[in-house]
Amino acid sequence: MTTTYAALLRGINVGGAKKVPMAELRTLMEGLGYGDVRTYLQSGNAVFSSSHGDEPSLAAELAAAIERRFGFDVGVLVRDHRYLKAVREACPFPAAEPAAKQVHVTYFSEPVDAARFASVEPAAFLPEEFRLGDRALYLYAPDGLGRSRLAQALSRPRLLKGVLATTRNWNTVVKLEELTGA
Repeated sequence: MTTTYAALLRGINVGGAKKVPMAELRTLMEGLGYGDVRTYLQSGNAVFSSSHGDEPSLAAELAAAIERRFGFDVGVLVRDHRYLKAVREACPFPAAEPAAKQVHVTYFSEPVDAARFASVEPAAFLPEEFRLGDRALYLYAPDGLGRSRLAQALSRPRLLKGVLATTRNWNTVVKLEELTGA
């Protein structure tokens, strides 16, 4: 059985560092035997199909291939359509109303519990808010991610120790769910 996945690459093509041209990424993924490979934007989003492996093994395989080809380590998360759809449907914020820059999802490599973020005092960051989901954190930042004090607090290395995390804006969350469902 073939499953369609999204690969979320962390920290590529940002500020001139870790350059991964999307055409080369597609070729690399096709060389791994993945089918229907498409990329979305320049920020490390790819959709593909595979009949072998599971999310963690596909992520490890792709990360190793990227390191061999481009010479640097890139964190990779792989998620299937069912998961991406569940994340979209579980959004606790009115994502249909605010601009996409106001709602973001941080995807985690493994489940995280609320205790990890206990040192972050939600009232100190209002009107910004966050909620935890299934291997995901939803962030409402009315002035955008770049100006979000809460996003900075939530991304402190000690809070994310041992967990791969990568964030996407709401437009990308929606588009990846749609692309994997097509």
